[in-house]
Amino acid sequence: MSRAPLWRAVVTCVLVATAFFLAFSMSPRLGLDLRGGTQLVFETRDSPTVKADAEATDRALDVLRRRADALGVVDPTLVRSGERRIIVELPGVLDPRKAAEVIGRTAQLTFHPVLGVAAADDKKAVADESGQKLSLGPAAITGDGVTDAAARTDPQQGPGWFVTVDFRDPGAWQRLTGAAGCEPVGDPKRRLAIVLDNEIISSPQVDPSVPCRAGIPGGSTQITGSFTPQEAQDLAVLIKGGALPVPMELIEQRTVGPTLGEKAIEASAKAGVAGVLLTAVFIIAVYRLVGLLAAIALALYGLLSYAALVAIGATLTLPGLAGFVLAIGMAVDANVLVFERAREEYARSSRLGLRTALDRGFKNAWSAIADSNITTLLAAGLLFFLASGPVRGFGVTLAIGVLASLISAMLITRVLSHLVIGRVGPRLSGLGSVGRVRTWVTARDPQLMARGRLWLAVAAAVVAAAVAGLLAQGLNFGVEFTGGRIVEFAATKPVGADLARQAVAEAGHPSAVVQSSGNVVTVRAGQISADDVAGIEAALDGRVGEVTKQRDELIGPSLGEELRRNALIALGVALAAQLLYLAVRFRWTFGAASVAALVVDTAAVVGVFAWLGKPIDGVFLAAMLTIIGYSINDKVVVFDRVREMWTADRTAPFARVVNGAILQTVPRTVNTGLGALFILSALAVFGGDSLRDFAIALIIGIVAGTASSSFVAGPLAIEFERFSKQPPPEPPKPREKLRRDGSGAVV
Repeated sequence: MSRAPLWRAVVTCVLVATAFFLAFSMSPRLGLDLRGGTQLVFETRDSPTVKADAEATDRALDVLRRRADALGVVDPTLVRSGERRIIVELPGVLDPRKAAEVIGRTAQLTFHPVLGVAAADDKKAVADESGQKLSLGPAAITGDGVTDAAARTDPQQGPGWFVTVDFRDPGAWQRLTGAAGCEPVGDPKRRLAIVLDNEIISSPQVDPSVPCRAGIPGGSTQITGSFTPQEAQDLAVLIKGGALPVPMELIEQRTVGPTLGEKAIEASAKAGVAGVLLTAVFIIAVYRLVGLLAAIALALYGLLSYAALVAIGATLTLPGLAGFVLAIGMAVDANVLVFERAREEYARSSRLGLRTALDRGFKNAWSAIADSNITTLLAAGLLFFLASGPVRGFGVTLAIGVLASLISAMLITRVLSHLVIGRVGPRLSGLGSVGRVRTWVTARDPQLMARGRLWLAVAAAVVAAAVAGLLAQGLNFGVEFTGGRIVEFAATKPVGADLARQAVAEAGHPSAVVQSSGNVVTVRAGQISADDVAGIEAALDGRVGEVTKQRDELIGPSLGEELRRNALIALGVALAAQLLYLAVRFRWTFGAASVAALVVDTAAVVGVFAWLGKPIDGVFLAAMLTIIGYSINDKVVVFDRVREMWTADRTAPFARVVNGAILQTVPRTVNTGLGALFILSALAVFGGDSLRDFAIALIIGIVAGTASSSFVAGPLAIEFERFSKQPPPEPPKPREKLRRDGSGAVV
């Protein structure tokens, strides 16, 4: 065994062993959409005295973290996103009203001396617990001066609950109570006002036993009142957490029930198993022994991807699981490219032997594999930087999947193939012939590019139909892009849409969009509150029987506009990045033709969704960027072969070169497309409603992308080359061997 196969085998063993260790020693971190809970996104705002910069947001984050800990939430996650946003994940918390009220309340706590009963025209007066207006002096103590607070009850003092408060500076509390103690008993000036968010929560009178100027020593006090146990606990949490340095606004909220997450995991697992089995059977049927080895490499690819995800601590979300499953289908592409090139090399000269043909297949396929994977990584990077929420998880898993697929195909498959190739015959190996598809196409030699302008006219008709759909139907933007609230309820029995709409209207929301599918009722409305959602749930309970809230998503109007803008930027930047990369890697004519074909692919998907009225949301954005990456893969393979054939025969008519390149890459196009479609069909069948539209978009996009590589990109490249002044590509110059004088021996 030469050194190269040896080090590949050693690296493969190390990688697989490490992946096994990580996969079985570490647990995955599940997103809230898979384990259930509430995610809140707050945005800090400028106050009259403090600017909401990164430093102020970090201080607010510390306050929120103390409040989450005081709530008793198991394993809460709080992180700053950007300069002004804070993402709070609360596993197991399914009541967003309580979470948002306690976690995100501004809680400007202050202690004031009472100056007396306020005049009727005093606009700065604050009402006490009984509604009497009081005039307050400047704050003597703020929330920052509080070190601890706790809800307590003492049977010796009575059945009620109270809150104990400890102060950082005992002297400040003593001076405040000492000044009030100089006033007569019963005088309003002997009272102290405890104000929370400009509302008096307690205005106790200093005990008659406290002498003038002496005050209450020790730096501790009790807030008494008609508190329920929960009210006392919530108040203690707010006081102990301290005051937020800047105001905050809740701009996004997502709540998912645990049963929905369990169903999503089960559905994704079924889709993954079914897709992998179908893909494995297909690749073994087409490529025989090397196909079996590729199937084993695909299984190890799944192990590598999973191990990488748990190793970096990535959060697995529902779109992320979809990306993980989808990347399995895309991982087939590199194997198919290698095997097809190896078949060509063996058919060209069987005297080379199977091992040499396979080595040349890996070498000659590397250019197309590298180019196609780089374009997919560009799309994944855009998803990560421009998307938000679970869709970013899709970008992460897609990127890891691409890198793992390279290791799977170029390292693991190569090591396994070298172990058996040469010990079996050409027929059993799967590399002994170019395959039935290639044989059939070569025998007929169809001149597809002779009708290039006809194909372009068909593409123009597809774009026109898509534009007509946009004008006639418009796009059904989800709440993620428009702002608003979408709530999903599960009933114990099937619910009619009319009955559900009537219940929602009775709850005070006649303009809400209500949809019913089986026993699931979906309500989409504007910026309704969590109390409104509770009212809708109660109305449905009364009309259709017991219902359970499965999902609750709130997107603020400013965030919806931002996400919609980012989606357009992501698509535009994706097209521009692909054009730039292809223009540098190939020729500007190839890049322009590819991007124009991408526009057709995008229009086909958007047009179908417009005509069918399907939702356009973040998951749809993930599907579109994936389509762009996949479609570019296909076009890179075609134009890589065009460049190779044109370099070999620079005098040949360019149209004939393009036609020949398309025919030669048909087996790869068909086999890769079918591999991805097996995965997507499994997602569409088993993935549930949340992933079905995602799978449908990708199926349409892959079919359109596969067709446009031959019937749009090819003819457009021919048309563009008529205006290009660049000469045909030069063949690579042979590397000059260094001359050495003498033998190099030393006497």
